[in-house]
Amino acid sequence: MRSFSYLLFFVFLFLTACDDGGEDKNAALDEKPLEPRLVLEQARYEDLPRWGEDDLLSAAEAFSRTCSRINKRAPELDFGSFKEAGRYADWHSICVNFSQIDHSDSSALIHFFEEAFVPYKVFNHDEDLGLFTGYYEASLNGSLSRHDGYQTPLYKRAEDLVMVNLGAFRESLKGERIAGRVVGGQLKPYETRAEIVQGQWPHNDNVLVWVDDPVDAFFVQIQGSGIVELDDGQEMRIGYAGQNGHPYYAIGRELIKMNVLSKENVSMQTIRSWLEQNPERADEVMNKNASYVFFQKIEGAGPLGAEGVALTAGRSLAVDRSFLPYGAPLWVDIDPPIEGAERLQHLMFAQDTGGAIRGPVRGDVFWGHGAQAEAVAGKMNATGYYWVLLPRAAMVEAGHDASISN
Repeated sequence: MRSFSYLLFFVFLFLTACDDGGEDKNAALDEKPLEPRLVLEQARYEDLPRWGEDDLLSAAEAFSRTCSRINKRAPELDFGSFKEAGRYADWHSICVNFSQIDHSDSSALIHFFEEAFVPYKVFNHDEDLGLFTGYYEASLNGSLSRHDGYQTPLYKRAEDLVMVNLGAFRESLKGERIAGRVVGGQLKPYETRAEIVQGQWPHNDNVLVWVDDPVDAFFVQIQGSGIVELDDGQEMRIGYAGQNGHPYYAIGRELIKMNVLSKENVSMQTIRSWLEQNPERADEVMNKNASYVFFQKIEGAGPLGAEGVALTAGRSLAVDRSFLPYGAPLWVDIDPPIEGAERLQHLMFAQDTGGAIRGPVRGDVFWGHGAQAEAVAGKMNATGYYWVLLPRAAMVEAGHDASISN
């Protein structure tokens, strides 16, 4: 969270948002091979629906943030896991050129992207259709001290939590991560959600903030970030600091199994409503999701995505970093996120990830903060396509292949 850092704001990591809750609605997605495989097919800008019609002003802000991170990386490093992504040196040149154009001129911005990048259609094997969900920055009420209604803690990450990127040890495990605690020289599983909330975690005094609603506390862990309105009138922005290493489980599935929700009406809103109306069973259901997220206080603009830059509403996309590198521009063509809306056909940037964001063609749209963002994110369960824009200079080195796979 989306992330977030893993989470990505991914992100909405729910049955109907950041998870694969739409699997039965999207039968074509169920037929994908078990082992995802990224395939890139070179395209032209005229292949991108409504390219040239996008107002790129907010996109320019998002890309400026990405460039601030890119410029700090060593030029000789690979930007991604495939040659078409180029090296950071290629992106350094792009960011220098980007800093010299008028970011308030959409025509100049369109010309810049066309000159700097080549579009590639993204496939999973031969399937270009993917699932796109949404997430948002949550709102909570809280206090720095435990009193009255403020009884639910949001915890800081403890020093004994070790998070391991397995891809750093073995190429075949690229994209896989585990977390735990070192005991006697061995990495052991960390406490589950149930164990943490029931007081079996040895760091129960490691509280960042107390909030007034356990359901809000649960949902902010799914989103990965939030703004806490403190009882002294101040605001605290919180973001992802770590995760206990247990797999994410979408509790919407549990409510369907219990026959209290159906596949047709399950959404973030209906899940929240059931939890609030059934407090005597809410903890039991929420604890079916063993994953637990720890938070930190975020200063300045935010929320922060896994790329390490502030997210931009409508322009930041959580992706599977196993396949697409952080910072890559993406042109999306996605079904309307909610009834009555238009298709999403505009420029976004891979700036976050999420525990349920898996596969080459999978995205989670960051919608921002507030009631409207929450409403859209909670209902979004759409299918669509995207094209990744990669440096023109790297295309030459890659050999001008019309179809490239990894």
